[in-house]
Amino acid sequence: MKKSIGISPNIETLFGTRDENVRVLEDGLNITIDLRSNAIELEGAARDVARAEQVFADYESLQRSGYSFNNGDLNSMLRVLTADSSATLRGLADAGRQRSLGRRMVQPKSVNQRRYVEAIEKHDMVFGVGPAGTGKTYLAVAMAISALLAKRVNRIILARPAVEAGERLGFLPGTLQDKIDPYLRPLYDALYDMLEPEKVDRYLEKNVIEIAPIAFMRGRTLNDSFVILDEAQNTTSEQMKMFVTRLGFNSKAVITGDITQIDLPNARRSGLLEAIDILNRVEGLMFVHFDESDVVRHHLVQRIIRAYDEHKTHVAEQQMLLLAGGKSVEAKSPEAPNPAPNQDQRPREASGE
Repeated sequence: MKKSIGISPNIETLFGTRDENVRVLEDGLNITIDLRSNAIELEGAARDVARAEQVFADYESLQRSGYSFNNGDLNSMLRVLTADSSATLRGLADAGRQRSLGRRMVQPKSVNQRRYVEAIEKHDMVFGVGPAGTGKTYLAVAMAISALLAKRVNRIILARPAVEAGERLGFLPGTLQDKIDPYLRPLYDALYDMLEPEKVDRYLEKNVIEIAPIAFMRGRTLNDSFVILDEAQNTTSEQMKMFVTRLGFNSKAVITGDITQIDLPNARRSGLLEAIDILNRVEGLMFVHFDESDVVRHHLVQRIIRAYDEHKTHVAEQQMLLLAGGKSVEAKSPEAPNPAPNQDQRPREASGE
């Protein structure tokens, strides 16, 4: 099917740098887009052409209403839109407006990120499980700030286990705060990226935003709060149970972790792994799983994660083959007969020597 649509003012901004947004639409919707002197020609299946036409109509409408796309948001929206047939450009833009942080909007960059953000909006407890760079912590902190600025909660509490990544740092100098700050630095980074530094400092000083190791959470009941547990794969079973039972009235909890990067001693089972087994059928909470396609860091990170996953699968297959080979050899080898006694081993006669 071919369809021609008129060219509206500034429509060329939809195409993106070097037509990158056009390629996203063409590849995602399996259509061709051709910009003529007086029209834009769309060619493909009728349903796909209709979706592309809706994108152009939504873009024109958003522009007329004064909406502006920043920092690659349009490209991210188009990727989500082409992967999810229920999504529209206007719907994604309106959802981003509702999650505005003042300096920026919370805009998911993949389908799983969108599911994650929507799950946080609809459920009181959400687990975000997946590899590094998928936006688990960043989006959770962004949603917490959005809830705080909209006065849906009175405070944000960010917790994290104080476990080194494969190292032993020894005794760190300074006050208690100085000792725990290195473990909590990623949470500070996310805060300062979304809010003005002065506002973050003021919130931290007044305990509107509190950052602490998970060990400090015992005995507390957290009402009117947005609570985030980061690096949850490094919690013990006891710590995880303690954390998920802290939730008070009018509160939300988000637990994030990467089960491929557990830094606990081998003898201790990860609290996140246990929670996935125990809580996956509990009503009112939700698990969202990410994969390498959700990585929003350098494109090389996706390939690295995929390589590690393939290596892990290969090693597991090799171990299964070795086990199967060992069992088959054991099954085929006949039982060794008892050797005939030699002359020296024969019983001596009672009447003899």
